[in-house]
Amino acid sequence: MLLAAGALLTAAPGLAPVVRAQEAATLEEISVTSVSPIQGRSAAPSPVPSPAPSPASVPLAARAAEVLPVVATTFSPVTVIPQDRIARDQPRTLGDALFDRPGISSSTYAPGAASRPIIRGLDNARVRIQENGIVNGGVSDLGEDHAVPVNPLNASRIEVIRGPATLRYGSGAIGGVVSAENNQVPTFIPARGVTGQVTTGYTTVDNGRLGAASVDAGADGIAVHADGFKTATDSYAIPGGIQRNSATESQGGAFGISAIGDRGFVGVAYSHYDAIYQIPGGEAEESRTRLTPNQDRLLARGEYRPLSGPFEVLRFWAGGSVYRHEEIGIGEDGVDGVQAIFKNREVEARFEAQHVPVFTALGTLTGAIGVQAGRRVLNSQLESFLPPTESRVLAGYLFEELAVGNGLRFQAAGRIEGDRLNSTATQFPDSYLPTDGDPFSYALTRRFAPKSASIGALQELPYGFVASLNGSYVERAPTGYELFSQGPHDATATFEIGDPTLRLERARTVEISLRRAEGPLRLDATGYYTRYTGFIYKRDTGNRCDDDFASCGSGDELRQVVYSQANATFYGAEIGAQLDLLPVGDGWAGLEAQYDFVRAQFDDGSYVPRIPPHRLGGGAFVRAGGWFARINLLHAFDHTEIAPFETTTPGWNDLRAELAYTQALDPAVYGATEVTLGLQGRNLLDDDIRNSASFKKDEILLPGRNLRLFLTARF
Repeated sequence: MLLAAGALLTAAPGLAPVVRAQEAATLEEISVTSVSPIQGRSAAPSPVPSPAPSPASVPLAARAAEVLPVVATTFSPVTVIPQDRIARDQPRTLGDALFDRPGISSSTYAPGAASRPIIRGLDNARVRIQENGIVNGGVSDLGEDHAVPVNPLNASRIEVIRGPATLRYGSGAIGGVVSAENNQVPTFIPARGVTGQVTTGYTTVDNGRLGAASVDAGADGIAVHADGFKTATDSYAIPGGIQRNSATESQGGAFGISAIGDRGFVGVAYSHYDAIYQIPGGEAEESRTRLTPNQDRLLARGEYRPLSGPFEVLRFWAGGSVYRHEEIGIGEDGVDGVQAIFKNREVEARFEAQHVPVFTALGTLTGAIGVQAGRRVLNSQLESFLPPTESRVLAGYLFEELAVGNGLRFQAAGRIEGDRLNSTATQFPDSYLPTDGDPFSYALTRRFAPKSASIGALQELPYGFVASLNGSYVERAPTGYELFSQGPHDATATFEIGDPTLRLERARTVEISLRRAEGPLRLDATGYYTRYTGFIYKRDTGNRCDDDFASCGSGDELRQVVYSQANATFYGAEIGAQLDLLPVGDGWAGLEAQYDFVRAQFDDGSYVPRIPPHRLGGGAFVRAGGWFARINLLHAFDHTEIAPFETTTPGWNDLRAELAYTQALDPAVYGATEVTLGLQGRNLLDDDIRNSASFKKDEILLPGRNLRLFLTARF
């Protein structure tokens, strides 16, 4: 299939006649809102009833799940999971939604519950997860067993941003940004006064049940939004058995209200999330470990477009959340109870001002300036993994674009921020083994001033192709847990030791992309190279501990990991392609292909831990007359480039198939405008699938053969 993708690319010029023949089916541009603070006027909300359900909406043909969504107008590569695809795949976590996208994997620590996205081999502190522009506010970056308190079922789309565009959000996004977008703070008034979606489904692999609904309504300049979801699964099946202690349950909802006027809008939303899920494999399974995340979140955002003055758009986002989860299981005393409590209180605000276009001799200059501030307070009880830690950030950033004509644009961006972290540091022996007396602890405040910059060029090419070249320099401050961790984390079976002397992490990246979003051939291909100075990572020392430092070296329950720094090099590629090959009725039959890899090594020749494998996939599809059918195989190669104390991971094959039918309806008769019914199969070969990027890969398998029945209605 990789050769097929290359053939599609080389044959593209010859497709020009086909493109002209298919002009009526050409897809409209997919708008995204998270990539840049420089937004076009088309993104403005309207107080007038509009048929468009969001700024990123496009006609049904363009937003259909079967069409590869390619964003060709941005300097940085962007992966978009549209609402239709979410409704068909029905992911329970962001990691589930993104696991098979080129360049993206997930941690799959507790499949279907705790599965955090991994971008180009980077996760946790380097991948920012946000909802509607504000950080999600959980503790998923603190441990792979912690769930992300964002349910994707009611998202209008999921955007994954890589490269220099991440400067908009801070050094914590050095690897990328995963943004779940929805209309919780309403930005439009529906054309008929009300619009919404209801989806439900059932999965055979885990007796999974789910339901989700969202509704938007409004009139006379006032818009409201409400949504809710509930999911439940039993322990899932694997080839030859059941993965014990893997059941999940979650529920939540949101309500928002906005005032929308001629020049902008302002609104507020409240959301709630709670769940309970089990941790499979190893000690966690034996002790029946389960976690109970609970979060309340408040979000406000607004936009104003002045009639005159130096700025054409002013925008703000502000939000805060209170998060808590308990880790419950059978303790050393044999009693089933609460073993640890994690709490996180987090607030964040961002303001951006987009200046009016400036016409220069070189071209039209557009740009925006922004400020961002945040505060986070982490606390854990019963488990001494991390002492109470406070983090503060204040940052400013600038984006400027220059359109010089003939399809050529340049972009430059810069960011400077101040980070302050307060906690209790512990000085461990150099050997990380106990000596006479306890390690010395002391109060410590660390301050950092990370600076980042990027420059890029984008050129429109013949036949609808677009090429971009970007370079960036990014500095990242260590997080509180990288500096101050000092004890056992039972759910992940690790004894974690931070380093209070860690320095700034620096990354220099070059990436080149070629994309095509129109016509019968759609292509999204990117290659990248990143050089890290002082890369921070969890180093397995080879020592084993029990529940206190005095047991390190003589214990056997927990792996001792130490946050360390070393220079490293990452490079890789991510390619997705789709070709409408043969006309079938009013639609097309075609081929699709994907390939991705990342290689990550330290300067001493050793490999960075927990890197995803090379993956190659492809298949065929037919879409016509409301019907859609697809068969696709994703193959992961053996992963043998392992870090010390890691084990190799065998390759696997995930054979997938889907059959769905979408019927347009008369809302006056049925109350709905459209209904989709379908059947989807995953891992149809019932293969043993282990995720090389997961801490649990030697202890658990991912779900076996699964059939999903799904139904979605829109009104």
